[in-house]
Amino acid sequence: MKPWAGLHGQAHGCGTPVYSPHTRVVNGEDAVAYSWPWQISLQYERDGAFHHTCGGTLIAPTWVMTAAHCISKSLTYKVVLGEYDRSVAEGPEQHIPVNHEDIFVHPRWKPICVACGNDIALIKLSRSAELNDTVQLGCLPPAGEVLPNNYPCYITGWGRLYTGGSLPDKLQQALLPVVDYEHCTQPDWWGSTAIRESMVCAGGDIRSGCNGDSGGPLNCRASDGRWQVHGIASFVSSYGCNTLKRPTVFTRVSAFDDWIAETIANNA
Repeated sequence: MKPWAGLHGQAHGCGTPVYSPHTRVVNGEDAVAYSWPWQISLQYERDGAFHHTCGGTLIAPTWVMTAAHCISKSLTYKVVLGEYDRSVAEGPEQHIPVNHEDIFVHPRWKPICVACGNDIALIKLSRSAELNDTVQLGCLPPAGEVLPNNYPCYITGWGRLYTGGSLPDKLQQALLPVVDYEHCTQPDWWGSTAIRESMVCAGGDIRSGCNGDSGGPLNCRASDGRWQVHGIASFVSSYGCNTLKRPTVFTRVSAFDDWIAETIANNA
């Protein structure tokens, strides 16, 4: 079996949380504790303390997937697994340091052009995650898979509760139906200059991602009942996080299957 075969759910043990998420959300709400066990908190060091900056997804015991725009060469990072309420140490958290040389940003990522796409990065952890009831792997979708319009997915993260608002302590989730490429590129939506086919739009009304959700997963349930991570939160409208007809834009994970596999295989 290829070393990354488990990423696609071919091997047992990804995308099936022990603690089932509530999936009847109308607007953002506190998630059920540990119901998205592949969600990680990417944190950077400042003045001797670590601060949450982005989300991410644990896709293998030593690999995390996040957004390229979350990464700065000048910062020191760690990944926190098994996190739920950031305000207290609840016990399941695993704090794993990250070495600078173990961060792999997509070679075609341009920091000055988020709308150009390729907003994806992989982080190799300095030690393996301990998989248990609160820390599990996320499944990746089949290569090239594109979900239909209105397919129900969930964004999760510790991003701001509203534009300019505070970061929540507890992990949040919100139902974000997929907006297909045909709709998202219409002139009164994002338009064709901002959206690439290697992106996924989702939401576009009162629910959205916001600052701090970046890098985190767009979780969509497959026909076999497993959750697959179809998107990496990339950008929202400059007019505000929940601007009408400006859905949250995600990097489409299924467009980067080869790069993910090659990066992991070449840095095993």
